Amino acid sequence: MFGLGKTREPENLDVLMTCKACAEQTTYGTLLQNAMVCPSCGAYMRMRARERIDLIMDEGSFSEMDKGLKSKNILSFPEYDEKIQKAMETSGENEAVVCGIGSIEGVKTAIFVMDSHFMMGSMGTVVGEKITRLFERALKDALPVIGFTTSGGARMQEGMFSLMQMAKVSGAVKRHSDAGLLYIAVLTDPTTGGVTASFAMEADITVAEPNALVGFAGQRVIEQTTGQKLPEGFQRSEFLLKHGFVDLIEERKKLKYTLSKILKLHR
Repeated sequence: MFGLGKTREPENLDVLMTCKACAEQTTYGTLLQNAMVCPSCGAYMRMRARERIDLIMDEGSFSEMDKGLKSKNILSFPEYDEKIQKAMETSGENEAVVCGIGSIEGVKTAIFVMDSHFMMGSMGTVVGEKITRLFERALKDALPVIGFTTSGGARMQEGMFSLMQMAKVSGAVKRHSDAGLLYIAVLTDPTTGGVTASFAMEADITVAEPNALVGFAGQRVIEQTTGQKLPEGFQRSEFLLKHGFVDLIEERKKLKYTLSKILKLHR
């Protein structure tokens, strides 16, 4: 069983949520207790950043970094300001990633968690800046980094500035790696686009949740470009494990235990 967590006030726990896989309805409180896994069919529901932090981090240990950073409409993109405001209201976050320092089974760790409820976890300048700062803090304090990725890719409203974050974060990952420090990436559904093409696939150990969609471009785009029919499920975790793109697939309920074992092994 999992607690409801302490990083934020829980929403109405009696609200009914519908599983997209089996259409069964379950209360939000019941789903939280079951790690946001449908009790009827076992399908994984997408987690908010703070739900995942509550699931993974030791209670009361998480200290957030750079919470106040917010995106600006640097290209004066039409209606982008309104989209940011709506995303902040619906997600309860200032941006599509939450970063901070905490512990997992007593091991001090830097962690970033992307949130698909904020503009589909798209990577803009603030997302790149926050993750870069986290790696720089981890380098300074000689800490491992665990990153939970979920993203629709680069944020188109920020154009080239969003694409530059791929190189920016990758540079921070490289400096962290050169110091002999551990980086674990946990790929969740979906992890796509420029996030996959950069820091999601640069970890020392790559873990994935079951049946997570992981890829760069969509299946239809790839088939149209190559003129070939792709195998069933070729962008799912199980296919990627079979072909060496991820190191292991772990159930959500066992993930804290597995991550703690990896951290202690490399400590």
